[in-house]
Amino acid sequence: MRVLFLGTGTSSGVPSILCDCPVCRSSNPKNKRLRSSILVTLDGRNILVDTATDLREQALRYRVGRVDAVLFTHAHADHVHGIDEIRIFSYHNAAPVPCYGNEETIATIHRQFPYIFVPEEERESFAPRIATHVTREPFRLFEREIVPVPIGHGKQTILGYRIGGFAYLGDCNSIPPESETLLQGLDVLVLDALRDRPHPTHFSLDQAMAAARKLRPKQTLFTHMAHQLDHDDVNRNLPSGMALAYDGQVLELNDPA
Repeated sequence: MRVLFLGTGTSSGVPSILCDCPVCRSSNPKNKRLRSSILVTLDGRNILVDTATDLREQALRYRVGRVDAVLFTHAHADHVHGIDEIRIFSYHNAAPVPCYGNEETIATIHRQFPYIFVPEEERESFAPRIATHVTREPFRLFEREIVPVPIGHGKQTILGYRIGGFAYLGDCNSIPPESETLLQGLDVLVLDALRDRPHPTHFSLDQAMAAARKLRPKQTLFTHMAHQLDHDDVNRNLPSGMALAYDGQVLELNDPA
């Protein structure tokens, strides 16, 4: 099982437009953050988590050769507005790409991108071919179990995902007790840590660290970071087993089968 961080930034990305702060001006490549997304590879099959705004750039930068399925966490713009790039992958797959999410996410995608769901005989242009699936319970995908994990994102309940000993909670500011049960015994936890100061819909770094200590994974990597967090400065002060993730980072994990 291979996990590639396609992006680790917040909705505005880093550097942020019109910002002249030290992190946005930094020459450190680990301070350059595209919108948050990962690519999980299992036996040559690629599972994309979210179609981030920067999906085209991510696919070109990291030479993503195929997308076999998409797991959507929620329908905020930075997590779905790259959906049109799926048309290339669906064309080369010669089949619709299966896409999974909760009821609200799938309904929003249908409402916001109606051109994708026009019947084949009525299509006049090149559009993504996708097949949407509402998911609530664990399901099988490419012979592996995918576990949806309900988490809080402000007033919304959205999804993280667990695959074997790996879990991804990309946008999060609370984890309900029933989801904590789903997150026991992890090898790697990827968790939202927006900035130092509290935020109404995201964990701050301190809050994310507290959540990680409670869940006790072997390793925690933080993502969805804004320009208030300098990669090297923050990592120097994090406890053992915790670190900021960075764009292009690759994890090799035990197969979850």
